[in-house]
Amino acid sequence: MSISRRMAMAGIGAALVIGATASFASAQTVETIKSAGTVKIGMMVDFPPFGIMNTSNEPDGYDADVAKLLGKEWGVKVQIVPVTGPNRIPYLQSNQVDLLVASLGITEERAKNVDFSQPYAGISIGVFGASDTKVSKPEDLSGKTIGVARASTQDTAVTKVAPKDAKIQRFDDDASAVQALLSGQVELIGVSNVVATQIEQAAPGRFDQKLQLSQQVQGIAVRKGSAELLTAVNAFVEKAKADGELNKIHEKWLGSPLPDFVAKK
Repeated sequence: MSISRRMAMAGIGAALVIGATASFASAQTVETIKSAGTVKIGMMVDFPPFGIMNTSNEPDGYDADVAKLLGKEWGVKVQIVPVTGPNRIPYLQSNQVDLLVASLGITEERAKNVDFSQPYAGISIGVFGASDTKVSKPEDLSGKTIGVARASTQDTAVTKVAPKDAKIQRFDDDASAVQALLSGQVELIGVSNVVATQIEQAAPGRFDQKLQLSQQVQGIAVRKGSAELLTAVNAFVEKAKADGELNKIHEKWLGSPLPDFVAKK
């Protein structure tokens, strides 16, 4: 057999292997995971309180507890694979993980590359301030000093609704904005509900939410076309909402009940 013919045959063989792998990936079901005895779940470990590394250097947090609950429901071991924001979806697409429980916000653009479950978590952006500060609508921000983390989602949300005479002070990060609020440097801040929980822990009863500006829900992601697997994941999320287990996890890590914009979807 000539070298060129051998190369051609090798190319055909490689294509068949790639095709078979792609076919297997798209046809994956919960039964294949149960047969393997382990579910590989991609999770971010640098996004507290959703994903952290604990004192034992093990993945922990909201997403870790959701992943463990899923494994328990399916009767399989859970192997948490640390991922980053940029490589989350590539890890799923390349078959390195079976699922993503990785704080992945559900967007139209991402839905072109993965299939999302119904929401299991969510983040809301709001304006917070001293309990006695009277603000109930965007117009009430007139003349107020509002702190935000520069170039953040909350910066965009606050800038969009704030009257022209509101003074928006931009800080390097959320921690600096929170410190400005606690010290009285600003009257209000724009933050996520995650940071708001931290404020309540640091200064119980002193501050509350004045306005809710935006919401983003997060879903468990599976590879495109894994319809049976997605059905099983959705059944798990629905059960975890109905029996209160998801609410317990939310209370544990965020100090508040599962928000309605997640619970009712």
